[in-house]
Amino acid sequence: MVLQSTVEKAEKVVYFVRHGQSEDNISPVFQSTETNLSERGKEQADYIAKRISKLSFDKLVSSPLNRARQTAEKISKLTGKEIEFSDIFVERIKPTSINGKPHTDQESVKKWRLWEESITNRGQKVEDGENYSELLDRAKNALDYLHGLQEREIVAVTHGYFLRTIVALVLMGESISPETFSQFQKVAHTENTGLTALTYEGGFEQEPCWRLWVYNDHAHLAE
Repeated sequence: MVLQSTVEKAEKVVYFVRHGQSEDNISPVFQSTETNLSERGKEQADYIAKRISKLSFDKLVSSPLNRARQTAEKISKLTGKEIEFSDIFVERIKPTSINGKPHTDQESVKKWRLWEESITNRGQKVEDGENYSELLDRAKNALDYLHGLQEREIVAVTHGYFLRTIVALVLMGESISPETFSQFQKVAHTENTGLTALTYEGGFEQEPCWRLWVYNDHAHLAE
């Protein structure tokens, strides 16, 4: 009854799903944008699709990257909801030159470390990789996009790091900094096909805002 009450009073409810395990998740490489779901990832996608099918929702959006698209397709098939793909939900963008490179490639490792620094420092930029400011701006745009949709209950299939970025932004708001952001990413885990939910609502003497409701619920993987 408490959960239903939360849904009923919210102006907007967004169920975020991290994609299933990818082939590159279990390989010693810097994950490629083209990697597909592993066999385990396909099973996980089936589990979360079954779980999502029990929810009432109006719209299904997804990152177009293969691992997210394949997860969303499982949900679409079981729920009958058409997928709307949006680049705004892709994973943090690495320098293209290291995609798919093995962790033993020292040049790629060096570049990756520099890029990791750029994700948690203002101003630094490594090739075409996304940096701190760009990533936070995209997370803000994603929340604005979701709030602007006419549909009230939405399922969004995305990626681990970007999902944690959205959650960090909701929790810390204008007080977020490279230091607090880095710490959050370090200690906040997200499971493949974990379910995270945000609501947009007001409260007693409070302005409407995004609120964290559920974080990284992966009970469906215990089936």
